[in-house]
Amino acid sequence: MNDAPDQSEGLRARKRRDTLARIAETGLRLFVANGYDATTLEEIAAATGISRRTFFYYFKSKEDVLLAWQDGGFLQVLRPAMVDESPGQPPLHVARACFLKLASRYETEESIVVDRLLRSTEALRLRKEAIFIDMERVLLAAMVDLWPEPERRDVLRTAAMMAMGVLRLALDDWRQDDAASQLTFYLDRQFSLLKDPLGLQ
Repeated sequence: MNDAPDQSEGLRARKRRDTLARIAETGLRLFVANGYDATTLEEIAAATGISRRTFFYYFKSKEDVLLAWQDGGFLQVLRPAMVDESPGQPPLHVARACFLKLASRYETEESIVVDRLLRSTEALRLRKEAIFIDMERVLLAAMVDLWPEPERRDVLRTAAMMAMGVLRLALDDWRQDDAASQLTFYLDRQFSLLKDPLGLQ
């Protein structure tokens, strides 16, 4: 009797995850088939077998459907992956190890397709830029967790900005080369180009 609410909550959570995944998968399929701009929110809901009202229970917009696939969840796991690293290393070394560990999240077929779609319109390109700003904020928060001394805050901000710059350049090179090598190759190459005038490495 006491277990019933927990079991019920577990079923509701699973149903929500399943429906959310179904909407995201349907949306991505329609975006690829018809183009992002030509696909309407109503079409996604109808193809998923839900009402427009139900759609808004899971997503605020069709843009959010697309962003559900962005970066393979890199942003969501960035902070825990960072704080799992040893603070005995310099900040950029920790960021490098973390990025290398998470690089495969960008290499899924869905993530590659979504990245192409995000670069297809000016509005989506701006949203993609905002995601990188969010990543930098999360990265800095993780660095502060690892090195909480107030006097290190400015150096950590610089390190977070430099690390995100490396990630963006590596992603650009990887895309331009049509993923000829793994993303880790481009990350290593970009990190190796960094000099260390601020003692960040």
